[in-house]
Amino acid sequence: MIVISGAAGFIASCLISKLNENNLTDLILVDDFSFDSKRKNYETKNFLKKIDRLDFLNWFKENYTQIKYVFHIGARTDTTEKSQAVLNELNLNYTKSIWTICSEHSIPLIYASSAATYGLGENGYNDDETKLDLLKPLNLYGESKNDFDKWAIKQTSQPKKWHGLKFFNVYGPNEYHKGRMASVIFHSFNQIKENNKVKLFRSHNPNYKDGGQLRDFVYVKDVINVIWYLFNTDVKNGIYNLGSGKARSFYDLATATFKALNKEPIIEFIDTPIDIRDKYQYFTEANMRKLINTGYNQKFTSLEEGVFDYVTNYLNKNIVL
Repeated sequence: MIVISGAAGFIASCLISKLNENNLTDLILVDDFSFDSKRKNYETKNFLKKIDRLDFLNWFKENYTQIKYVFHIGARTDTTEKSQAVLNELNLNYTKSIWTICSEHSIPLIYASSAATYGLGENGYNDDETKLDLLKPLNLYGESKNDFDKWAIKQTSQPKKWHGLKFFNVYGPNEYHKGRMASVIFHSFNQIKENNKVKLFRSHNPNYKDGGQLRDFVYVKDVINVIWYLFNTDVKNGIYNLGSGKARSFYDLATATFKALNKEPIIEFIDTPIDIRDKYQYFTEANMRKLINTGYNQKFTSLEEGVFDYVTNYLNKNIVL
């Protein structure tokens, strides 16, 4: 059996689709399944069993002999979360428990880290495990992810195969439930449908013009392809960046969304909310050399291609992957 945590969420539900496409259905889905808003992400998938997140660790300890792989994608992903206790419980201690069981019983593990660990990028965006102590995340969420990464690489007891993936700005189908934390593409699509225009955050940094803030946007299908590659390939254990490797502007993203809808761009700029203004990344770009040097050779989807596919085949049709 294969465990997927965060199964009702964005990336994990897309991973389940990939596993199903490859005739893997002996899946254990782990999450808080009490949210009806996430139901369509998993209700049509083929799987063996659903287990509530709170019950899973005890179940895992009793049934580890049946588990051949764990994808731990679940986390508290709200970058504005103010409760250290919540993040410690869900992003740090829960992940430590999964790691420990996988280590004790030689079960392979892939877990979700984040580009939020890089903060303002003062030390670059290189997935160098010797530099984790130098990173300065801008929020508690990023700190929780970096704290686990730092803990993991220091462990003498490790899963026989493990990979931590630093997701950059992932976008694509199945993110509809994320509210404020959904991608700017998702919000742009809805704004265009409602008002025929898009509102982007104004720049509060003199080095970037309005709409010129740069992020590494990576299509969720590319993320799943990398996870599938690691699942099927003998790749050196460790922490890897997972972005497109190319920073693009929010203006580019918005215009690509307009183009996918065959509309002329109308873009307005609004002040960045005070609660995130001082913790705002103006530039991110994954250095992907480490992954590529393992032999990964699939082309990453361009922003224009990804937005067109997402808008045309999912958002416009109101369907999930």
